[in-house]
Amino acid sequence: MVAGINRSHWPESLLGEGGFGCVFKGWIEENGTAPVKPGTGLTVAVKTLNHDGLQGHKEWVAEVDFLGNLHHPNLVKLIGYCVEDDQRLLVYEFMPRGSLDNHLFRRSLPLPWAIRMKVALGAAKGLAFLHEEAESPVIYRDFKTSNILLDAEYNAKLSDFGLAKDGPVGDKTHVSTRVMGTYGYAAPEYVMTGHLTSKSDVYSFGVVLLEMMSGRRSMDKNRPNGEHNLVEWARPLLGERQRFYKLVDPRLEGNFSVKGAQKAAQLARACLSRDPKARPLMSQVVEVLRPLQNLRDMASASYFYQTMHAERMAHSSSMNGRSSHGHGSSKAQSPFGRNGQQQPVRSLSDGPRASPFRYSPKPNVK
Repeated sequence: MVAGINRSHWPESLLGEGGFGCVFKGWIEENGTAPVKPGTGLTVAVKTLNHDGLQGHKEWVAEVDFLGNLHHPNLVKLIGYCVEDDQRLLVYEFMPRGSLDNHLFRRSLPLPWAIRMKVALGAAKGLAFLHEEAESPVIYRDFKTSNILLDAEYNAKLSDFGLAKDGPVGDKTHVSTRVMGTYGYAAPEYVMTGHLTSKSDVYSFGVVLLEMMSGRRSMDKNRPNGEHNLVEWARPLLGERQRFYKLVDPRLEGNFSVKGAQKAAQLARACLSRDPKARPLMSQVVEVLRPLQNLRDMASASYFYQTMHAERMAHSSSMNGRSSHGHGSSKAQSPFGRNGQQQPVRSLSDGPRASPFRYSPKPNVK
């Protein structure tokens, strides 16, 4: 199997790279492990251990241990592993839509609101299983957008268990460990003390939920001063019923549920509580998220959103006019026509509105 997989390590089969090593696309027998001709049999993702990478044999063993024993629809399936000489391979089910990170931050077309809420629910179910339903509780420890993979129907599955830890048992309240994970997602009490609990994962979920709502990365030095850290920028807005609109990804152009966004903002605020004990259980998070993808009260139809959006566009036009230094017309263009009717506003980043499913089949959102 190793030799066959190695032959597939061509540049065009590379799916991605991480701390563990490279991930390649491969094909094996439907009911076996022998490699087959590309495009036939079962499509798989093959992760190879990079001996110079950030993660090593210990993380590889953790991945095999956890995913070899944990089975849930919202965890990526480990099909097999291979050890030969100094080679370490992990073979997973292939996730055709890649990572949530790719859809949120690397695609020009925005991920629809209902799909974002579907992904949030699936990821929450995965964490709830680890914390509350697995035979022994597991703390994921590296919850982030790049570790959430999507199948053809945008069902979310957690991947990369190299940093996962067994949760506390008996009368223990936490696990003491060296601080690991990704900056911007780790809970503050874990960073400060090294004390790891399931509520550390809940905090990380709150960060990812904010990323899904806003279309912003958890840490982005390209943002203006005061907006580099997503949580610190968003925290004052989360508790205000009318200002939460500023949190929502402007590329959605109002195509999101008002009630859904309010509920999501309230949930993110609870998950990001500075007091770990005040954060909800992931099973509670699941129940809050469950109805959100089906709400249809679109913000674009609300007077408040239209007014706020018009003010934002007028302000943007005014700033553009000032930057022209008097050449040509510097007068801000009103978002309203001569007859006083509001004109359709297009996203500044995306140009003409286009369906995000223009190049792929529309998924069945349930």
